[in-house]
Amino acid sequence: MEPRPNRLPSFIEVLDRKTKPPVDLFSFYIYMRDQQRSVDYLDFWLDVSQHTHLCRHFVSELRRSILVETPDLEKTTSKRSSYVLDHLGDSNDPSGPSTEPHNDEKLKDQTVSAYLRQDNNGSNHSPQSSLGSRRSASAMRYGERPPRPSFMSRNSPTGSESSSPGGRVVARADIRASAEKILYTYILPGAEREVTLPHGILQDITVAIEEEGRDDPEVFDMAKDYTFQAMERDAFPGFLRAKVFGNIVPPSRFLRLVLGLIAFFAGMWAAFVLIFLDKPKHIRCWLILPFTIGVYSLASHQYHMDPLLALAGLSEYTFCNFSRIEEPYVRKMMMRRATMVLFITVSIGVALICLFIFVPGHRL
Repeated sequence: MEPRPNRLPSFIEVLDRKTKPPVDLFSFYIYMRDQQRSVDYLDFWLDVSQHTHLCRHFVSELRRSILVETPDLEKTTSKRSSYVLDHLGDSNDPSGPSTEPHNDEKLKDQTVSAYLRQDNNGSNHSPQSSLGSRRSASAMRYGERPPRPSFMSRNSPTGSESSSPGGRVVARADIRASAEKILYTYILPGAEREVTLPHGILQDITVAIEEEGRDDPEVFDMAKDYTFQAMERDAFPGFLRAKVFGNIVPPSRFLRLVLGLIAFFAGMWAAFVLIFLDKPKHIRCWLILPFTIGVYSLASHQYHMDPLLALAGLSEYTFCNFSRIEEPYVRKMMMRRATMVLFITVSIGVALICLFIFVPGHRL
């Protein structure tokens, strides 16, 4: 992975798995699940991306099998799918489903969709029935990787044979099963993990799959773009604030708030008792302990950051579970902020300790 320039990652870079902890896709998934409570939108987007990659893999494998059977395809008079197949290109993306919203990717998806729509209406030339596809290792020899299950999905998105480690080819029925699974899991009213989408988009997807029999990637294009924009607008800024300017999760913040208040008020109570009992200064030095714990915990809650953990290069992704801060620019910003928080904490703590240790005592 190339070093990132001095900037924060974009949302598409996170989804495309081009970032490192604590701003990687895994951390964003945990954030959507635990803090936004809307992980179904991310799972929907990832499953649609997986479906797109499954379709690309199917058509790419079909192209290879046809070329093996008919090496002089370009000389024949049949042009039903030769143009589509010749202009598809190979999906050799080693990182799984492509998520780059560039024009060439859009064009490739449109080409795949156009072929699959033709394949629904024409003769089904399945890769399993062709000479070149009977050898399951052919995909590996050409550098092709079968599609992977969607990120942290609870169930296999397609049940496709090509998702197995053996690298077997994708069946046409697997694409249909993948589209129907997305429909029944996320789209239909009352679905197990129903996502909120505009009524027009829901209607178009339902009609396309159930009435028109479509299962090409373009069926989900509008819904995919809608969820992408919603997550980018509503969730991603909060994710960056939580992971770049802080390194603890809300349960840890609440625990630090409770601990800080208890320690701070205990220190104040002990300080006034020692002053009004006119205790010597060496006994009052014990006030360092509660004031240090109280001020440190309250500062960690206020700034969403444990400065010592940040200086150690650690970030919390779930309660009491930590990961290393590997993103260079984020680590640099975290170090600066941790130094500032630690300086403020020490300054307030020293001021309070000096005040209650050196103030003259008066026995009541």
